[in-house]
Amino acid sequence: MRILTDQMGRTVELPALPQRIISLVPSQTELLHDLGLGDRVVGITKFCIHPETWFKTKHRVGGTKKVDLDKIRALKPDLIIGNKEENERKDIEALEKEFPVWMSDIRDLDGALDMIRRVGDATGTIEQAADLATHIAKSFAAMQPRAEPRTVAYFIWREPYMVAGHGTFINDMLKRMGLENVFDEGDARYPTITNKELAEADPEVILLSSEPYPFREKHILELNMICPGTPVHIVDGEFFSWYGSRLERSPGYFNGLPIV
Repeated sequence: MRILTDQMGRTVELPALPQRIISLVPSQTELLHDLGLGDRVVGITKFCIHPETWFKTKHRVGGTKKVDLDKIRALKPDLIIGNKEENERKDIEALEKEFPVWMSDIRDLDGALDMIRRVGDATGTIEQAADLATHIAKSFAAMQPRAEPRTVAYFIWREPYMVAGHGTFINDMLKRMGLENVFDEGDARYPTITNKELAEADPEVILLSSEPYPFREKHILELNMICPGTPVHIVDGEFFSWYGSRLERSPGYFNGLPIV
C-alpha cells in the first residue's frame, strides 16, 4: 500500500498499482484513457462521453452530482478519482469511508498539469503523465494571445443566465487567450446575472458555451437584444473547461477562433 496526498491536501491510502478504478469526472476519465489504463478503469459517470468506446462499454455509476453508491460498491474499486467542484461533498464523504478516494481541485492551468502528474503517480503511469503535462505546457507557452485584450463574458447557463467568474478554470483560459473577463470579480465563481448587469458590463465579445447548457444559434439573438452590436460566438466548452488530456488540443482551438 502507498499513502499519497491529493490536491485537497487529503491523505489517501491505495494499492501500489490500482486495478479497479472509477472516475467521477468526465475530463479525468478522458485522461485515464489517454494514459493507457484500459481495462483498469471499471466505472465512469453518464457524462463521461469521451472516449466514445468507454461511454458505450464501461459501467456507469450515476452522474457527477448524484453518484449511485450501490453501483460503485458492486464494482469494488480500489481507487476512485473525483473533483472538489464537480462532485458533491456528501457523496465523497460516504465513499471515502469504504474506498480510497483521490480528489482534484483545479482552478488554473498549473493546477491541471499538477493533477495530470499526480494521477500518473497514483495509477503507475508516471512517465506517460509527465510527457503529457510537458507537451501541454509547451503548447500553451507557444500560444499567441491577443496583442490588445478584449473584454468578454462567458456564459455557461440560461434561465437564469450564469457566467464564469473569478477563480474558475475557464477564467484562466480566457486570460491566456488575452481576454479580460468582465465578471472576474467578487467571490462567486459562477454568478447569476441579470440583463441589466450584462448591459452595464458591456463586454466587447460574448461567448456561449456548448456545455453545461447547450447554447444554440437561436440564443444569439437574445444576447444581441441586450448588447446590440456585440459579437456573440458559440464555443466548444470542452476546450475551456476540461482540464485533462483535452488540453493538448485547446491552444489550437483557441488560436482558430475568430475572436483571437
